[in-house]
Amino acid sequence: MTGSIWLPPGASSDTLPGVPKQRPSPSWAEPDPIDELAERLDEFVAAAVHPDEIAALLESDGMSDDQIRERYGVKNSFALAEELYERVDRRFPEPDGPVHDPWQVGLLGCLLRGVVFALPGFGYVLGAPLLAGRPESFGLPSGTLPLLAGALVGWTWNQGLAHRAYSWLGLGDKPAARHSLLIGAPLGALLGAAVALAAAGTAHPAAVAFAAGQSCYLGAATVLLVMGRERALLATLLPMTAGAVVAMAHEIPDAARLALLLGSLLAVVTLALLEVLPGGLAVKARGAVFDLRLPPRERAQPQRTRSQKTTMSPRLTASLPFALFGFSSGALVLYAALGDILAGQTHSAAAAPAAVALTLSMGPAEWLLYRFRSGSLTGLRNSRTPKAFWRTTGQTLTLCLTTYLAALTALTLLATTLWPHTPGINAVSLTALLLLGMVLWTGLLLQSFGAVIGAAAICCAAAVAQTLALLTHAAGPHWIALFVNGTAALVQAALVCGLLGRVTAHR
Repeated sequence: MTGSIWLPPGASSDTLPGVPKQRPSPSWAEPDPIDELAERLDEFVAAAVHPDEIAALLESDGMSDDQIRERYGVKNSFALAEELYERVDRRFPEPDGPVHDPWQVGLLGCLLRGVVFALPGFGYVLGAPLLAGRPESFGLPSGTLPLLAGALVGWTWNQGLAHRAYSWLGLGDKPAARHSLLIGAPLGALLGAAVALAAAGTAHPAAVAFAAGQSCYLGAATVLLVMGRERALLATLLPMTAGAVVAMAHEIPDAARLALLLGSLLAVVTLALLEVLPGGLAVKARGAVFDLRLPPRERAQPQRTRSQKTTMSPRLTASLPFALFGFSSGALVLYAALGDILAGQTHSAAAAPAAVALTLSMGPAEWLLYRFRSGSLTGLRNSRTPKAFWRTTGQTLTLCLTTYLAALTALTLLATTLWPHTPGINAVSLTALLLLGMVLWTGLLLQSFGAVIGAAAICCAAAVAQTLALLTHAAGPHWIALFVNGTAALVQAALVCGLLGRVTAHR
């Protein structure tokens, strides 16, 4: 098309041939039926994101392919849908009224969960004199090994149990969720107590008994948290917490310590049983403490029989990655809490600030996860291209992660300052702790993305690597934690960035 325009012989080169005008449609000609249909379906066609949506509408109106060929002169409903899609400009009207956001949650409720996670730590303050004895391997205080073994088993089992119960709740089958908790929580407590007994060795029997009580508490607390009874759990922990605060300042008799521990444990277990026992009393209002009522009569509902089974029963293997994530993240947290002791420091309290800060930070972490999901939903609604959506969610992720790390830093410095007889935290330990917080937060984010297998694999690899490095004395505990947590944080961050642009990951 680079040559000159052809001209007829004898025509002047400075003139162009006349272009014939198209004839106007006569007044008696009928309008294009496709244009009429496009005008009639204008709002729906303008908001469609694909011609198949329009084809579905046409078929739902009862238009057959024969009718479409006869009336509109195209092959079928899909060809007509493509014509309509091309003739109408895209318009995406905003919905009337405020947009529904399912990820809007209150900050106070999340902070309450963080406090509930942290308060059981005061039980170790009350039980410390009951565990007196000779130091164990690696310089750990007496009775530490059975406690650690029972705690790891409890975290692993109850993470998987909570996922299974939540799966039943997601299917709308609350009785099945209660049944799984009723069966699973006692089994987890027995397993934790058995593992603690096997790891006790020459430890005092009081340490084994304390570990068994710890396993019972973990199972009962899982029941209350899954069923949304955070305030009830908080109420049962307050007397024990108050006694621990007094014990940190003044000596109290061992009998009083034991009474506080057993009283709180008995209260938690009782509330958990009332929540899951068939036909028992249950705390009906969310977060209520003493609102115990009889369950409503269900005469109108048929009784469940063996032949009436839920067709979409969650698979047991689906909870395995969550259990592994609980095990590996628990091991990393324990290494962070015991890092100073493993380094040979004589102050066992040096481990307390890190554990307290990490536990309390789970409240802000949960709230920030909800904020990220809410921000990604807003970005999905306002973005027009995949690149713009990735950029928007990336900015939201950076803001939420930075806020969480700032909150963890503040909590760590505050705990270090307020905890008695605790040396200040150094830069290496603080950096390793922040990297561990990043691992935990991004791991929870990957779970919400449906990539729990990747998060569990990375955290398990990190836990194994840190264990081997500590056993072989490859470096100091703090430097090992810094390297392991940093590597895991980078790998998980890369995995998160790879999933940010996938719309299906934000469902």
